[in-house]
Amino acid sequence: MKEVVDINCDMGEAFGRWRIGDTRDEHLIPLISSANIATGFHAGDPNLMDETVRMAAEHGVGVGAHPGYNDLQGFGRRKMNGTSKEIVNDLVYQVGALREFARRYGVPVQHVKPHGALYMELAANTELSRIFIQYMRTVAPNTPVFCMGRSATHIAAQEVGQPTVREFYADRDYGDNGWIVFTRDAGRPDPKAVAMKVLRACIEGKVRTVTGADIDIEFESVCFHSDTLGALEIAQEIRAALVGGGLRIAPVSQFLNNEIARRPHE
Repeated sequence: MKEVVDINCDMGEAFGRWRIGDTRDEHLIPLISSANIATGFHAGDPNLMDETVRMAAEHGVGVGAHPGYNDLQGFGRRKMNGTSKEIVNDLVYQVGALREFARRYGVPVQHVKPHGALYMELAANTELSRIFIQYMRTVAPNTPVFCMGRSATHIAAQEVGQPTVREFYADRDYGDNGWIVFTRDAGRPDPKAVAMKVLRACIEGKVRTVTGADIDIEFESVCFHSDTLGALEIAQEIRAALVGGGLRIAPVSQFLNNEIARRPHE
């Protein structure tokens, strides 16, 4: 059973006057410990990045860069063509933008978490993951990358010693291979069922897949999405279930080194 866990959520995923989802970020921020802040390509704009970083800093929430494909129309959930170098340069551009807003409010970029279709492409693409991780080794060797365990991203980071945070997806289904089932529309999940799924994963280290099988799952952070319908109720139920189950909720920056030391050899 876990003693401490991070709750992360994708934030700042709007553009100008346009909003997605049915929950405002200021209602979610107090319920989480790490924020993945959109950096302008799949969502977000300078004013929104500034506002979201400020809110995270005020609430002691870890600030993370959440770069995606250059795909505002598709919300970064469509794969975009490009060479590995071009795609990673888009990541560099976006992370750099978020870092400046973080510096403005005197907080570090706690982590980097690619978004949507780019997250899934990195998970499967060894070449792309290695170039991305080499970038991280060069500019931020102590900054963890959020990823799925056993993904190409996770393996590439392990090869060179880049810290990682493995995620458990509260509002997504799992396949038998331990990967999430990628979707552009998660519908409106039952918040209590989501919370019980998370609590079981934290206590038993298991999750039920779409085929009905139970598989082992290892992670340090629980993710839900601000654009999932009912996100506020989901966040409230997850937090209540974890606290009620005796777990402490904290940003990964507060406990990651100890957690890595306890990991079995992978």
